[in-house]
Amino acid sequence: MDAAWKGFTTRLMARTGVDHTFLDHYHDPPPPALPWGAADYLRSSNPRLVELRHQYTRIDTPVVQHSLRNTAYVESQVPLQRFRGDCAYLWQQRDLNVPSTYLLTYYYLRATGYAELLDRLPEDELFGVYAVEADAGLISRDRLDSAVEIAFLDRCLGISKRPAFHILDIGSGYGRLAHRLTQAFDNVSVTCVDAVAESTFLCEYYLRFRGGTARAQVVPLSDIDAVLAERPIDAAVNVHSFSECPLSAIRWWVDLLSRARVKHVMVVPNTDSPSSARLLTMEHDSSRLDFRPLFEQYSYALALKQPKYAQPALQRFGVTPTEYFLFARA
Repeated sequence: MDAAWKGFTTRLMARTGVDHTFLDHYHDPPPPALPWGAADYLRSSNPRLVELRHQYTRIDTPVVQHSLRNTAYVESQVPLQRFRGDCAYLWQQRDLNVPSTYLLTYYYLRATGYAELLDRLPEDELFGVYAVEADAGLISRDRLDSAVEIAFLDRCLGISKRPAFHILDIGSGYGRLAHRLTQAFDNVSVTCVDAVAESTFLCEYYLRFRGGTARAQVVPLSDIDAVLAERPIDAAVNVHSFSECPLSAIRWWVDLLSRARVKHVMVVPNTDSPSSARLLTMEHDSSRLDFRPLFEQYSYALALKQPKYAQPALQRFGVTPTEYFLFARA
């Protein structure tokens, strides 16, 4: 029985693509592929990063009183040169995201209307990204998640059909979604803001490197009020980061959106149970609170809640299933 079970396990791992290459990449990832100059710039001692850290320490609001993304967490989970790898920004191999999961998700999306959008979002190997090869290209979670999120915004808000559409990306991380939005649609612009100095630093660098700064602006947290007072926002998005914040920090963000009269807010939570996803905080004592009533307190009604994937089987076996929430301000 032991020999038979060992043989079954070996075949199962091979069938899903979990071989020594996958495991080695997870446990001991190779040095990231970097463009010229990146190794010198993406360092903790970079004067711009030092400046941003100093700025953020002077901010006296709940939004920087992190329950998860404190200094120790950021140092261990936000690698400055491998920021597109499996880290705090995207769990690429965790969440049971094995090669077969990527292929299943990719081919399902191509077969259900996402092919043209996926083709607008090419992938490369830079900055430590984990990717699977298919159709003479690379499939990453960066590419797949961005396509599904952008398609959701376009279905619900018609962002590609407006003369111009301006999105506020709260918790923008390294600028993944902002970069992909500017790749997908010529009429969309994005303002990126994050409550972590390292994220602002990486977002500035990444969008500049990708050539997206004409329509993607990175704003340090201390300047966001002034920027929103001058430029109207059509919709805001928050992908995963509210799930890693205490209620007091989320209240600060929702109050900001309310004062800026942002009409629509898309929220993507972290969840271990996609079929019954709730909007839960992460408090300093590790407890979880429902933050959906907070939106209602600020006159944001839930307009739509739907699974990340329309197909129930993919919602179970696809790349990091979750739920999408769309709130509309009365």
